[in-house]
This record gives sequence, structure tokens and C-alpha cells, in this order.
Amino acid sequence: MSMDEKNIENRKSEELVPPYFTFVWAEDQNGLIGKEGRLPWSLPNEMKYFVEVTTGDVVVMGRKTYESIPNPPLKNRVNIILTRDENYEAEGAIVCHTKEEIMEAVKDIKKPIHIIGGVSLFEMFMDEVNLLYRTIVYDEFEGDTHMPQIDYKHFRVFQSRIGETDEENIYPHHFYVYERKKLAHPF
Repeated sequence: MSMDEKNIENRKSEELVPPYFTFVWAEDQNGLIGKEGRLPWSLPNEMKYFVEVTTGDVVVMGRKTYESIPNPPLKNRVNIILTRDENYEAEGAIVCHTKEEIMEAVKDIKKPIHIIGGVSLFEMFMDEVNLLYRTIVYDEFEGDTHMPQIDYKHFRVFQSRIGETDEENIYPHHFYVYERKKLAHPF
């Protein structure tokens, strides 16, 4: 059973049927999500969680996010890249140039569609997102990229879990899953 199926079992509101959009990200306590195209921290628990949430599904990302991934594309997922570069190619991934192309590419895929960055994609799909997979790292880091403002009054937390700290996961962190109170129906 996938992480999404587990989460959906805990939902209380109307039925959420794929395809639907989610955001998946980690931020520090000030909303920082990046430094020079990379995560500003090392947190293996968060990376493991990301894999659990997204494996078997669709991941949508900008070109810079895609290029920051070691050995892309992400395995066992449909990878979709948004870029303005009409000549951009990425073996094993679908390349799109507009939001409309992304919507067309995913409309018949009966799986969750996870937006994983960057900022412009989060902003672009703010009105379509139904689930938020938000990890908060309780520390302050230096960086140059912050998560766009989300109006959390339209969402409710329906799952949360404190991440375990150890020698490899030294930063306190918390995993939250939010659902939109009134679901968006982009298709």
C-alpha cells in the first residue's frame, strides 16, 4: 500500500480520486527550501519519506530541480519536467513547456501527481493542489529559496508524525500531511 493510500484512509471529507495534485517539500522553521539549487541540510529520514510518498506516482519539477537530482530521472516514477527551453531533452522523462502541456500529460494517469519544485511550479499549481506533504526542519539555515506562501486556512492537517533524530538525522523534524478542505477539481 502506498503512502497516499494510507493517508487517504485517514481522510474524513469527500473522496479524493487520482489524478490529483500534491506538493511535496521540506522547509526550515523560516520557510527556507533551498540554497544554490540544493537542500540546505542533510536529513536522510526526509529523503526516505520523499521516496515513500512519491514512488510509483508522477513527479513534476522544473528543469533546475531536475538537474539537481543525482542520477536523474527519479526511479520508479513518471518524471515530468517544465522548462522554457524548447530544445531541452531528458532521457526517461517527459518534457513540457507550459502548464497546459503538463495538464494534458497527466490528465489520464490514474496516480497522484506530486509537484516537487521549484518555487514557480508551486506557485503555478497553488489552486489545483489537494494534498500537502510538508516536512518542517526545526532549525535555521542559510539559503536563497523560500516556499511560496500557502493559505493554510484552506487546508487541515490529517496526519502528522515526529521524525526520529539520530547521528545521521541530527535536526529535529516533523512530517505533516494536509488536505484541502474543499477539494480542487482541475480535470
